[in-house]
Amino acid sequence: MDSHQTKLLKRYNTESVKSHSTRYLITILLIQQFIGALCFPISKFGLAYIEPFTFAFYRFVISSVLLFILIKIKKFAIPIEKSDYWKIIGLGVLIIPFNQTFYLWGQSMTAAGHGALLFATVPIWVLVAAMIHLKERPHWRRIIGIIIAVVGVITIMTSGSIKLGSQYLWGDLIILFAVLCWVYYTVLGKPLVEKYGAIRITAYALISGSIMYLPFGFYHAARFNYSTVPFSAWWSVVYMAVGTSIVAYILWYWVLKYIEASRIAVFNNLQPIIASSVAYFWLNEPIGIYFIIGGIITLAGVIIAEL
Repeated sequence: MDSHQTKLLKRYNTESVKSHSTRYLITILLIQQFIGALCFPISKFGLAYIEPFTFAFYRFVISSVLLFILIKIKKFAIPIEKSDYWKIIGLGVLIIPFNQTFYLWGQSMTAAGHGALLFATVPIWVLVAAMIHLKERPHWRRIIGIIIAVVGVITIMTSGSIKLGSQYLWGDLIILFAVLCWVYYTVLGKPLVEKYGAIRITAYALISGSIMYLPFGFYHAARFNYSTVPFSAWWSVVYMAVGTSIVAYILWYWVLKYIEASRIAVFNNLQPIIASSVAYFWLNEPIGIYFIIGGIITLAGVIIAEL
């Protein structure tokens, strides 16, 4: 990148940061978390009728096509350097073949609340990874807030939204691997997002990852029996493609551009509360007093971390 591009990038980032207040950024992040949390019960509904790899195939095709159109009609001030394309492709590997495919696979083998619970451990992993790779040094209050929020999530485990049993072990382990891939998608993506913006990095990462997944996904989609799939199940695919892969992912990277990775990651602890609440009304998955107590503890942890 030449000196003119460097000055342009610094001026653009400085002006952008000044134009967005912390309250505004947190509001956007809360919206992003709500959209993301809905993916747990919604995908669980769709996966009851569509096997996970076929589900992922249509999700990635839809999101990739829409993202390709988006970056073609939008103009960008700074071109992407050739050396950074490999880094973006690496993000694509993390987010599609690993994070999302393994998540869908694991979610089909466990209860809806388990996915939300395991993703609630993201702040801990991001905190460690950000300290190692981004040299972030979070305030002690943020660390305490993260710990309290995780305790709240553990409390929610006993509320009935989490079901114990060996039949869920493999599904939970697969989702845990997907969680770690999301952590590194977040941490390694931050420098690129600060440099090029959320839309392009999200689009190129998802498109490149989808291309890698395409042959495998097409094989499963071609062999799948569609006769038993109700029309409503396809809306689950559409939501995951548009709501999660496009809207939630872009908003996540967009906020990450302005806020430390370890700071925004704590908001993932809100997802079990949202997901379990939706699962209660939609999937009839029970909640109890421990869920309420855990939710209050989790909210307290998030607030402490954000003071």
